[in-house]
Amino acid sequence: MARTRVHNFFVSLDGYSAGETITLDKPIGGAERLFQHFDGRVIEGVHAVDDPITLDRALTSTWGQGIGAEIMGRGKFGPQTGPWTDEEWRGWWGDEPPFRTPVVVLTHHARESISFDNGTSFHFVDATPADALERARDLAGGKDVRIGGGASTVRQFLQADLIDFMHLVTVPIVLGRGVSIWDGLEEVQDRFAIESTTTKSGLVHHFWNRER
Repeated sequence: MARTRVHNFFVSLDGYSAGETITLDKPIGGAERLFQHFDGRVIEGVHAVDDPITLDRALTSTWGQGIGAEIMGRGKFGPQTGPWTDEEWRGWWGDEPPFRTPVVVLTHHARESISFDNGTSFHFVDATPADALERARDLAGGKDVRIGGGASTVRQFLQADLIDFMHLVTVPIVLGRGVSIWDGLEEVQDRFAIESTTTKSGLVHHFWNRER
């Protein structure tokens, strides 16, 4: 059965996964330090880099394996809020978004779908987590669906008990404030079997597999 997965989701020591306000200059809302150890090249697989295959690279390279569609919040797609005033905006990634699959973008404001030559397409929907997941599964062709973030989107899917697997990465920094996936999720860990490993970089990788 196809699973709903979260990958490479970075969390500070004090529990924050994003800053408070997304802007064009700060797409993570001021929490960019969370990604100081992240090598985005390896989401294509470890074959995409000539550098040594470290444990961090090996673990983060599972991001795209078996994924047929992604769901993301509007803030991950861009800095705009409210009605779309700039429909020329096609995401942070230029003409080659890394997803190469359909992507469901959660928004309260309708917009036409956007398609790219590399197989990425963005579909803008106003839907509950359950309805958005049903739409993404239709687009995924039997493969898994990735919940791509941001933090509030992951939290909504956890609250709805719709996530089967999470790869969380604790980064050894303190942000002091921001957006947390844990608000209102007391004892959520009881639904999962959890394994953790620490790497030479100081990152701690946590693997949450939902108990069935």
